Amino acid sequence: MHVFSIPLRTRFRGITVREGVLLRGDAGWGEWSPFLEYDDVTARPWLACAREAADLGWPAPVRDFVPVNVTVPATDPERAHAIVVAGGCRTAKVKVAEHGQDLADDVARVEAVRDALGPGGLVRVDANGAWDVDQAVRAIAALDRAAGGLEYVEQPVAAVEDLAAVRRRVDVPVAADESIRRAEDPYRVRDLEAADVAVLKVQPLGGVRACLRIAEDIGLPAVVSSAVESSVGIAAGVALAAALPELHHACGLATVQLLTDDVATDPLLPVDGMLPVGVPEVDAAALARLAATEDRVAHWRDRLASVGQDQPA
Repeated sequence: MHVFSIPLRTRFRGITVREGVLLRGDAGWGEWSPFLEYDDVTARPWLACAREAADLGWPAPVRDFVPVNVTVPATDPERAHAIVVAGGCRTAKVKVAEHGQDLADDVARVEAVRDALGPGGLVRVDANGAWDVDQAVRAIAALDRAAGGLEYVEQPVAAVEDLAAVRRRVDVPVAADESIRRAEDPYRVRDLEAADVAVLKVQPLGGVRACLRIAEDIGLPAVVSSAVESSVGIAAGVALAAALPELHHACGLATVQLLTDDVATDPLLPVDGMLPVGVPEVDAAALARLAATEDRVAHWRDRLASVGQDQPA
């Protein structure tokens, strides 16, 4: 195992450094990078995903390239504009409802993103379940105006029942993320008709094959999104997007742009809004350059032993 530690360009999801483990197997490299606050049960599917990549490889793709969006953290409008311009994508996912900010901040950020994209680009927003139903309805209307039309709003509220209520009250399509990947029953989104789009994250859901089963069973258009991984982890998301029978939306897999460095020889960065399908080559020099400190290696070694104790070898 190799433990990496990569600083982020901008604080994202409350963190400034992304840590994780690379595992090597017969099929190649897999990434295991659950967030530090996750318990063993939550981190277990992430390990299954890494072992799938390392030991089995992925299903055959049906496309060679995957369209992606640029991800815009909850930053100021000027920085948001610059991120979109540098991102080289025609779709932008904008984080909103950040703690300590208000709707005016979100509106200004979305307006800056729209300006950077021009009239032909697509804007989607992600609230990570921060609003209640009434707040969501008001905010979605304001952000839809600011964007000149939103592609969709992702996880505006936390509970799947509330997600269904919001969907009935707004004209903007609704996407479910946490209501699928962190739910005891991800199919309640389907049963309650709570969403128009399913967001699938390959590590939290246990790997490419597990996600393909969920996508087939849930019966909604799927968007594959990242958990801010290195190129090794992103490659698993690209493999999922490449294996889906249909892909109607750009995927949230361009997040290597958020990192200051990467473990791959050729980092998975978008060109003309696309990522290539394939297996990245890990750079030995990068592993050395980005190696975590000894105490962090010990932390991850102990965590791997705890989480993996009931996993198949």
